[in-house]
Amino acid sequence: MKKIFAIVGAVNYLVVVFLNAFTDLGHKIIIQNTIFKVYDGDTQIILTAIVNALILLPFILMFSPSGFLADRFAKNKIMKHSALFAVVITLGITYSYYHGLFYLAFTLTFLLALQSAIYGPAKYGYIKELFGVKLISAANGAVQAVTTVAILGGIIFYTILFEGMYEPSFTTKEDVLIGIAPLGWLLVVSSCIEWFLASKLPNKMLKESMSSFRFKRYIKGAYLYKNLKILRRKGEIFEAIIALSLFWSISQVVLAVFGEYAKSELGVTNTIAVQGVVALAGIGIVIGSILAANLSKQSINTGLVAIGSAGITVLVFFIPFVHSMIVMAFMFSIFGVFSGFLMVPLNAQIQFLSPSVHLGVILAGSNFVQNIFMFLFLVLTTIFVYLGMNAEMLFYLMSFIGLYLTILMLKRYGVMTFWSFLELVFKSLHKYTYVGLENIPETKAILLLGNHVSWIDWIILQFAIKRPINFLMDKDIYNWKFLHPFFKKGESIPVSPKASKDAFKEAYKRLKNGKIVALFPEGGITKDGKLGEFYRGYELIPTDYDGSIVVFFIDGVFGSIFSKYKLKNTKSFFKRRNITVYFSETISKDTKASELKEIIQNMKDKYEAK
Repeated sequence: MKKIFAIVGAVNYLVVVFLNAFTDLGHKIIIQNTIFKVYDGDTQIILTAIVNALILLPFILMFSPSGFLADRFAKNKIMKHSALFAVVITLGITYSYYHGLFYLAFTLTFLLALQSAIYGPAKYGYIKELFGVKLISAANGAVQAVTTVAILGGIIFYTILFEGMYEPSFTTKEDVLIGIAPLGWLLVVSSCIEWFLASKLPNKMLKESMSSFRFKRYIKGAYLYKNLKILRRKGEIFEAIIALSLFWSISQVVLAVFGEYAKSELGVTNTIAVQGVVALAGIGIVIGSILAANLSKQSINTGLVAIGSAGITVLVFFIPFVHSMIVMAFMFSIFGVFSGFLMVPLNAQIQFLSPSVHLGVILAGSNFVQNIFMFLFLVLTTIFVYLGMNAEMLFYLMSFIGLYLTILMLKRYGVMTFWSFLELVFKSLHKYTYVGLENIPETKAILLLGNHVSWIDWIILQFAIKRPINFLMDKDIYNWKFLHPFFKKGESIPVSPKASKDAFKEAYKRLKNGKIVALFPEGGITKDGKLGEFYRGYELIPTDYDGSIVVFFIDGVFGSIFSKYKLKNTKSFFKRRNITVYFSETISKDTKASELKEIIQNMKDKYEAK
């Protein structure tokens, strides 16, 4: 995170992102709380869904223009002018509050969302320009965290002020708006600060686009067709957009329904309690976003997506079984953590895979598809409620949509999900340090050879290396019923005494294709902490591949539950350990087993002494 804040303009940018979300959310909360106080039952759900739909509609209508603007003009300028537009809109909102013009305030929700729709692609496209590809995951995590804090702050801040200004004597929506009218000036001040800071952002546009926008083509849908075609060019980008769309649709319906559910089923009438529970989801998103960014230091950790989706599905399914606001608050917090796991990797993946020339269009397209999905889900919610479906049934319906999303993500990122799950588990048990990673090239073939100290050596090695490692492993372990599909998908190579030559032939093929192959020449886990006999099997691998051998030494595992060598005076097998892996510089491909053992013994003597 320190590297992010060291970049010129980063702090201003993050504050602008915060204020934009804070202002949008502030007005939405005021309107939603007014509906909550004045209406009940089906009417409350329908009006809440309409408010959310008004926020989504501009993102649908502005898909092509906002993408064009983000690609055609400097993104910092778009953010500056959008912020100025927000100043004008918030002045209109404040006027409507003071005069009790509920439907005008209702309509201005659309205009406030319109400026966000114009601003959105520029905001997200600016991440790649300002922070660069190397920091794209961390920057997305920061943006997601800041946005969520803004949402969280907006919910708490405006709800507390709203509840403080609300009087039981207010019987109509007009009374409520007039009573809380001074809150409008806070929206205006926030927009003014946002405009000032946006004007200070540096221009990072390397080359100005000369493309033009024709209104007739926009009306006829030509731009829509062209831009959707761009979205579908890369299947992984489009699939990520669909996944985000389903997630946000589930979230929108849950939030639209929860207020009425809390009021009718849990007997809660205080907006602070209801919005406070929703705000805890925001805290969860901050935590989840930070965790996702930390778990994506080596590369974009797409394996977290299915974990997040599965967690969300389970939580939504169990909401109707909970009758305590305290338990509900905890569940919404965890919902937020899982949401962060899903959002950060998918947004980073979309930005990473998008060509710079089409980045604005793709990000606008992502907003378009997500908002189409959310809009349709809210329309369907309104129809279902009108036809008599209650909140409980809607929660169950959303959990089934979540199940579909989880299956979709497992199909795309199954292997990464397996590794991410292991990473979450083992990084809670151990602290890992890797020395000499620079010795492992990003492209050429590598044969990794080293000591075998525990059942999890293969996991420890893979955590550090971006590229998948093809492990040679005992055939009996490879065929373990529950883990076999993961080993097979992870392209492990089974080896047995009767078919070792075939395994080494397969290892050679992988190396010829530029992959990383790893094996443990000892052939088994040490039981006494000493290096065992080094078998010569790896010497059967021909050396005419384009690559080299890198030796590794794993230290710090002895005494753990995963090691066969139990140290004396070990307090607990489960205590958190500091595990270090040392990688040597490349050595000759002709290195013999006896020489290899001597190299690793020297590493053992050198590093264990530390």
